[in-house]
Amino acid sequence: MHPLDPLLRNNRAWSEKIRQENPDFFPTLSRQQAPTYLWIGCSDSRVPANEICGLLPGEVFVHRNVANIVVHSDLNCLSVMQYAVDVLKVAHIIVCGHYGCGGVRATLLEQKFGLIDNWLRHVQDVMNKHRPHLTCIADSAARVDRLCEFNVIDQTISAAQTTIVQSAWERGQPLALHGWCYGLDDGLVRQIGIDISSPDELKQAIATDWEKNTISLYEPEASP
Repeated sequence: MHPLDPLLRNNRAWSEKIRQENPDFFPTLSRQQAPTYLWIGCSDSRVPANEICGLLPGEVFVHRNVANIVVHSDLNCLSVMQYAVDVLKVAHIIVCGHYGCGGVRATLLEQKFGLIDNWLRHVQDVMNKHRPHLTCIADSAARVDRLCEFNVIDQTISAAQTTIVQSAWERGQPLALHGWCYGLDDGLVRQIGIDISSPDELKQAIATDWEKNTISLYEPEASP
């Protein structure tokens, strides 16, 4: 028995279920993809974009890396963003972190794991900027989660500063960026207060004191 046989069986069962519910689903999907959303999230296996948002394949374009970082030297992330914005014409970019993120925790606790420490220097920059605020949070788990939120805010701003997003706005293409944080313990997404859809809103986001304006931890917005 091959060690991946259970995955293959699951795949066949999933495919059969989809085809029974909608016989045209796969033929239609194979001809094109037209997602409305680009998801930039953490590589953590517990944070799957489609399932969290209740979306089917083809409805969200996804890029994931450790600690959901958007840095201007990462050609992988930038290539995904450019294809999503320029070719697929997504209308929304969601930068989604999650509470209890291992990369963020490692940064805050100054743990060393090798090569990945270089990648997490980007989170360290965020931590250093907010260090006085973070040290005032007595509970260590809450401190990690607050840094998760600050990291999402910084990465959302970083995404908005890319030439990809700037060029889209210059040509009048509707494009909005949003910062979310996902709770592993309850499966709920929190909107943490950052939404950017224009250069003016980007300037406002950069100027905002997020230590005072970030939505409180663990409080999802009320349902309409």
